Amino acid sequence: MGREFITLFDDWAATYDQSVTGNDPQYKAVFANYEGILDEVVHYSTGVILEFGVGTGNLSGKLMDAGHHVIGIEPSAAMRKIATEKFPELLLLAGDFITFPKLPSTVETIVSTYAFHHLTDDEKGQAIKKFADLLPDNGKVVFADTMFQSESVKQALMKKAADRGFDDLVVDLKTEYYPKVNVMRHLFEINNFQVTFKQMNEFVWLIVAEKDKTQK
Repeated sequence: MGREFITLFDDWAATYDQSVTGNDPQYKAVFANYEGILDEVVHYSTGVILEFGVGTGNLSGKLMDAGHHVIGIEPSAAMRKIATEKFPELLLLAGDFITFPKLPSTVETIVSTYAFHHLTDDEKGQAIKKFADLLPDNGKVVFADTMFQSESVKQALMKKAADRGFDDLVVDLKTEYYPKVNVMRHLFEINNFQVTFKQMNEFVWLIVAEKDKTQK
């Protein structure tokens, strides 16, 4: 359920905000257009929001600025501490995509950025089924995450990273559970979501999935 990566995020918490601004050359392409990606997620979000993988709260802050009530779920204690310091008004709970506390209210949109790839494809399917059970008809899932159109695209980006000496990025690409677009499409469609994809940079795609009330 992605919890094997908690130590990594505990260690990364203090410098995460510097990483997303492009200061780390290895991850500059991964976080290219970072603010625009977050803004796009906000654009498609409606109603009460449930955010998974809050991290340091960058998306949460934008959602609250847009007038949304946000319930955040984050497994890393270090990340929760920083997010709470930045946004003390944010309701932030310990948990992950599959295991999380009872929610205090009904949610209309589930969002996440740069986090869903920490789940295996089987775990992604479990999580999406939970989203379908949790959301009302026409409720939405709006995710931005690293994924690939095909294995050949992934291999080409790995070679490009290796040629540039980006060893940490190469290790990430080999060890994280980055999905293919067609796999994500299938997982959402079998759980009665209508789903669209939009590529935001070389690595990151936007997913907008709406629960189809005509499918029971």
